[in-house]
Amino acid sequence: MLRVDGLSAWYGEAQALREVSMRVDEGEIVTLVGRNGAGKTTLLRCLMGLHGTYGRTMGTISVSGVDVTGLPPHARARRGLGYVPDDRGIYATLSVEENLMLAPVVKSGGGPEPWPLERVYETFPHLRERRRSPGTTLSGGEQQMLVLARVLRTGARLLLCDEPTEGLSPLFVQRIGEILREVREAGTTVLLVEQNVHFAASVADRHYLLAEGRIVESLDRDQVREREHQLLEYLGI
Repeated sequence: MLRVDGLSAWYGEAQALREVSMRVDEGEIVTLVGRNGAGKTTLLRCLMGLHGTYGRTMGTISVSGVDVTGLPPHARARRGLGYVPDDRGIYATLSVEENLMLAPVVKSGGGPEPWPLERVYETFPHLRERRRSPGTTLSGGEQQMLVLARVLRTGARLLLCDEPTEGLSPLFVQRIGEILREVREAGTTVLLVEQNVHFAASVADRHYLLAEGRIVESLDRDQVREREHQLLEYLGI
């Protein structure tokens, strides 16, 4: 589904990523784990084609065997990439339903079906209850549900999720995990940036440990569970 080879990125003269190489196979949930400032968000921005606003990049990015390195963000979205940013990007003057209705359908071919509005409301009942409310009046957990639902409305084949559980209550964290498993079962692949090691171990198949802009280790689910205490110490949590 996703292949990254030798990806480096800079902010001016400061190098944020150093020859990152990784893969995400179709139907997997894979997490990027690392301390703040390790380069996790920069990596997602590079994958979505958004880093050009901030600096330059080198390396190659392929989606389903097609090189998308030179494509702008909207063209990558048409290839099936969907981005769930850490700042959520909700339109403040629009209602929940208007935010959902803005999502374009992606014609990526062979991927999951775009979610109709009724399926969104069945999966996210909080959004049905608040559908006429301005998006920014929702709680943090409800806003995260809205952003995730908005991307699922497009029919994206690969979700790039940046810290979806940050600042959420345990109940919403549990629900986010359930939804990620559901969308994976329905054919969506997920690359997840996550600081919550326990959550990452509960949902993901594999994990990449990022440090100072480099992938320093690749771990499977059992290895993360065995080393959870060590990883928590490393991350300073």
